Amino acid sequence: MTLNTKLLRSMQTAALLVLVSAGLFAQSDRKAEQQAPAANAGKSATENRGATPQAPERAHSDDSYVIGANDVLSINVWKEPDVSRSVPVRSDGKISLPLVGELQAGGQTPRQLEQEITKRLQSYISEPEVTVIVTDSKSQKINILGMVSRPGTYLLSGSTTVLDAIAMAGGFKDFAKKKSIYVLRANGDGTQKRIPFNYKEVIKGTNPEQNVKLLPGDTLVVP
Repeated sequence: MTLNTKLLRSMQTAALLVLVSAGLFAQSDRKAEQQAPAANAGKSATENRGATPQAPERAHSDDSYVIGANDVLSINVWKEPDVSRSVPVRSDGKISLPLVGELQAGGQTPRQLEQEITKRLQSYISEPEVTVIVTDSKSQKINILGMVSRPGTYLLSGSTTVLDAIAMAGGFKDFAKKKSIYVLRANGDGTQKRIPFNYKEVIKGTNPEQNVKLLPGDTLVVP
């Protein structure tokens, strides 16, 4: 056997040893990866087994929104599915719930209604956790009519003014009488109040007080 042949065989043997070692290390790493999740899962199960269940975080309830007729309310009483439900506010402003009975929701904020329901449930449930969320705000509507791009019925959001409403409706059409705009607002006795709005004066800062905050049920008319 020549020297070159011996050298070639020695190199082949060394390369084979390297490949075998690499394969053994790869198998060891895969085995460790497979065992790690199982060990972690077992640890988590052990830790969670003795954990005390916590009440869910209370959903945010609006302290300024006033509930009105036709609104839809989601009322949740923690761990009491038979009492929790989605209910519409009737035209008289009232709702009905199991154990609670009939109560006035219209005119109250969600927070106030939570407190009233909690008070009534205390006779039946120990420390009731009540959350009231308005899921469909059907009472907070205004109408925008006349020479605007998109006349129709719109939901109020926050402190909507006359200028805000005009923007919501896409602005004026051609030939709109911007000096003769007015808001129709219902009075408690069934009559209507007419509130004038001169667009050109308001945007110039002459009569900014005409840019009133709109209320549910208002109708903005752009001749």
